[in-house]
Order: sequence, then structure tokens, then C-alpha cells
Amino acid sequence: PTGAGRRLASDHATSGAGSGATQDQAMSPGTVVNQGAPQHARRLHAMRIGVSGPPGAGKSSLIETLGLHLCEEGSKVAVLAVDPSSHSTGGAILGDKTRMGKLSNHPSAYVRPSPARGTLGGVARATADALVVCEAAGYDTLIVETVGVGQSETSVSSLVDCMLLVMPPVGGDELQMIKRGIMEAADIVAVNKADGATEEAALRAVAEYTGSLGLLPRRHRAWRPVALPVSAKTGYNVAKLASLIASFESTLMASGELLQARRAGREQALWQACEEAVIEYMHASPAVQQLLGQLMPRVHTGEVLPRQAAQHVLEVLRQKQPQS
Repeated sequence: PTGAGRRLASDHATSGAGSGATQDQAMSPGTVVNQGAPQHARRLHAMRIGVSGPPGAGKSSLIETLGLHLCEEGSKVAVLAVDPSSHSTGGAILGDKTRMGKLSNHPSAYVRPSPARGTLGGVARATADALVVCEAAGYDTLIVETVGVGQSETSVSSLVDCMLLVMPPVGGDELQMIKRGIMEAADIVAVNKADGATEEAALRAVAEYTGSLGLLPRRHRAWRPVALPVSAKTGYNVAKLASLIASFESTLMASGELLQARRAGREQALWQACEEAVIEYMHASPAVQQLLGQLMPRVHTGEVLPRQAAQHVLEVLRQKQPQS
């Protein structure tokens, strides 16, 4: 499809993935992928990049600059920005299409906020489905931006191939405040704002990050995490960052680790989907709701422990299963 047609199809399908509404099932990710199964089979290995970092690091600006560079190099780029959701509507509230105006208007790019809908860590349940939809639509580079630094990185890392940590030009005591787990999740650290008055600070920060990364356990046998200075404002080192991401992909593909990680990610996504389906079924089941209504007062008084109550619910679910 053309750039406009590809964006329209992706927009409609990812809206269905995130809404959970019955009327959107006709354009659900499964429907879209099944209708274009041969194409999707060819797109299973689109490069997936997770982007994290603290507020103020310039994640969105760097994503836009990197995305525009990749588009000009011939890639088709989709950006899913995982936003916090409005508790009343479930809608995304950050408006990344506004923040990434140039990239949103590029014919080879697609930018869409992906509402968190209350999922732990700010990662939308719909993100995994939206990634599949974008692959089926023909995008070969998929970028997932998280809200910030926190538990969401654990969820995102299982969905993507490469984790890019975007940091502001800080070091010393400020560097020590960064969670070790976040650093361990990074495959590439990009110290942004390496321009103007903060250029020297960015270079010093890169040296400190390089030292810190060398002391942490490596996520991949074949890849040593790299830190480099970049500037979303001037484009400094953005081409080098794109080259590093490509090198990461080719290195891990050659070692077999990338395919292994993708299989593990799909297995985790399957289990998560199963867990969510069971919880949704329980919320919709009159029998379960009736039992919980009976158990809840006893849980409140401490007569029944939560785990014991859960066992009672499980027994009800087992009784409802057909005998083989």
C-alpha cells in the first residue's frame, strides 16, 4: 500500500487493538494479520527498538530525528509511544503526534500513542498487538517509547529486540541515582543534548556510562553495550546511532541470540495474553462474581485469606469446564 494507505490501515487496526470494544473486532490485529498472512510472514523480523529514559532526556525528539533519518535511508518506521491513560476514558493523553510533527507527516512513517489502560508499568496490553499490526502493514522498523524509567522497561524488553536508553548529559552523583536495573536493560545508551553549552557535559557522561556498563552483567554474549553522545537538535551522531542499531541486529542474528530472544518474547506474550483472558473471563462470569461477593466479607475480616478465596474461585472455574 501507499504511505497514506498504510498509515490509515494501521491507525484503524491499532485503534481496535487498544480499545477493547466489540465493534472493533472486525479490524482486530488477528483479523488484519490473517487477511495478509503471506505478507506478515515476510515481516516477522522487523527490527523492534525499545526507547526508555527519564523525563527531560529528549526521548521523543531523538526518536523523531532518528526516525526521519531512517525514513530518508529507505526504511518504513512506526512509532508506538506508550502513554499513561485517562482513567475515565482509557485514552492516551500525551499527544506524541503533536510532539513528533515532522515524523508524523512523513509518508514512510506512522506515529501513534498507545494508551496504557492501567497495565502495570505503563506498558499497554495493546502494544504487542499493535506491533504485529504495524509489521503486517509493511513497517520494517518499529520503535516503542515508554513513559519513563521504571517497571515498564521489563515489559517492553520482552517485546523488542534492542533497548535504547536515552539519558540527559549528567554524571557523578546524578548518575548514581539511576537504577542499576535500568542500566542492565540497555543495549545502547545515547546521551542526548551533546550540543552547545551541554556538549562537554554529554561527553563526560558518555565516559562515565561506558565505565558503568563495563561493570554490569551483559544481556547478550555477542554484544557489549555501547554509550555514545548524540544531539536530537543538530543530528550529531544520529547516523552513527542508526548504524549501531543495525550492527546490534546483525551481530545477534549471527550469534543466534536474536531469534532465541524473539521466541522467548512470543512465549511470554502468549502467557500474558492467557492470564489476561482468564481475568477478563472471571470479571464477566456471574458465577465468579457471586462467589466473590460471598467471600469478600470473610476476606475483609481475615476469616479467609486471599489465596484461599482464590482457590475457591478456581474450583468454580474447574467445575464449569466440560469433562473430557
